[in-house]
Amino acid sequence: MTMRDITGALLIGSRDIAGERHFHAVDPATGATLEPAFADAGPAEVDQAAALAADSFPIYRATTPEQRAAFLDAIARQIEALGDALIERAALETGLPVARLTGERGRTTGQLRLFAGWIRSGGADEPRLDSPLPDRKPLPRADLRLRHIGIGPVAVFGASNFPLAFSVAGGDTASALAAGCPVIVKGHPAHPGTSVLVGRAIRAAVQEAGLPEGVFSLLTGTSHELGGALVADPRIKAVGFTGSRAGGLALCRIAANRPEPIPVFAEMSSINPVFLLPGALQARAEALATGFVASLTLGAGQFCTNPGLVIALAGAPLDRFIAGAGAAVSAATAATMLTPAIAGAYGKSVAALESHREVAEIAHGHEGGPNGCRPALFVTEAEAFLREPVLSHEVFGASSLVVRCADADDMRKVAGALEGQLTATLHLEPSDHALAGSLLPILEDKAGRILANGWPTGVEVCHAMVHGGPFPATSDPRSTSVGTLAIRRFLRPVCYQDLPEELLPAAVQAGNPLGLPRLMDGSMAPSRSGEASS
Repeated sequence: MTMRDITGALLIGSRDIAGERHFHAVDPATGATLEPAFADAGPAEVDQAAALAADSFPIYRATTPEQRAAFLDAIARQIEALGDALIERAALETGLPVARLTGERGRTTGQLRLFAGWIRSGGADEPRLDSPLPDRKPLPRADLRLRHIGIGPVAVFGASNFPLAFSVAGGDTASALAAGCPVIVKGHPAHPGTSVLVGRAIRAAVQEAGLPEGVFSLLTGTSHELGGALVADPRIKAVGFTGSRAGGLALCRIAANRPEPIPVFAEMSSINPVFLLPGALQARAEALATGFVASLTLGAGQFCTNPGLVIALAGAPLDRFIAGAGAAVSAATAATMLTPAIAGAYGKSVAALESHREVAEIAHGHEGGPNGCRPALFVTEAEAFLREPVLSHEVFGASSLVVRCADADDMRKVAGALEGQLTATLHLEPSDHALAGSLLPILEDKAGRILANGWPTGVEVCHAMVHGGPFPATSDPRSTSVGTLAIRRFLRPVCYQDLPEELLPAAVQAGNPLGLPRLMDGSMAPSRSGEASS
């Protein structure tokens, strides 16, 4: 597949739909318009895709874990088969470096294969069996068996900042497909060509696996009407979203106001506080400054885990950190941001900090070209931070605010005043453990992931990862969008009471024909065939 395969059509099931309205992608590094023109979908196309998804759901959710795992493996292979064309188009549409995009492609295919392995091991079904107790007094217990099934067709909104790993075949899509749910992706308008290439790879995998065409559709478009129509469609049963707080909340309102409300799993806003504890700051202020700025400026600061807030005690060690970080920011170049709109919003947010009476500027990086992100670092006092809620607002880009605290109590007050976060980081030495211990209960209530002596940018795709957190980090603090736990967002439990054996689904049959690990009367039974319910 080459760039010539980017036709600009909507991918609705197995069909290419030309559409009546069109838009173009833009190269953010130059401002040049990119060909071809892409179809701008609307409610009519949503209706077509949702009808196909609804028709395919009963067939797709009845597939075995092995069939769905093989499908995910096929998607990964098809994406890899796109070769350089995918990376070249993504670089044109996003301004991101080739090396970054190559790594992101590996992450995308890796998480598809991770979910394939997880559902092969029983991670989707999670069967539980409680044996009947006919002689129990005062009442007998029935034969009870539980498994999980897909919730139904899922709408996924591609993110701007990860055109592969959080987009058409990203974690939301992978986890929904692993759960047995058809997916309709609303591609991000900043990288439609990249989206279409990946969408064609998924379509090829659907055909290879012999699945119904409605298992996957891709709708490109620029209007809020498209997203609203998708979430409002009664055939959609859940939503995955990564983007702004305003966008996520708008979708939540639409979903909540439906005759049948549905869950929206929205990742939205986080400033990812970093606490530099006294022992660590004393021991390695300069090294911390270097690591911090490297994390801050990674990808022009367009990471949802970007360290946008630093909290530390006032004094000479913090002064050393500020001097080192300021020097590193001053030397930093301006990287191209993903879109003109993102660059414009970043500029306004930085200007607001520059003009705030309680904020002092530490440093700015070099000016850049069109849509460049000039890194920025500021400082304020804890008292001002606690008094001015605007200082805790997310700045999407390479800007951060240092909060200078008078004492440990100030640090705890700042931690307690924070909104929900994706991450919170503690830099500490053994001498800091008492202070860290007093902060941990606060941070557990605030963040989905707590790090020690690291930087929040970079999210490992694995079983133990949590990429979520209390509002406004996400709309549902019980969920994660990264790692195998993400599948739970798109599953629901079904209990079978006293059903005849021949009517039970394979996952909970007495003989365990799928060979899944199962919870039997409260104890884990190993995965094997021939297992019987006692």
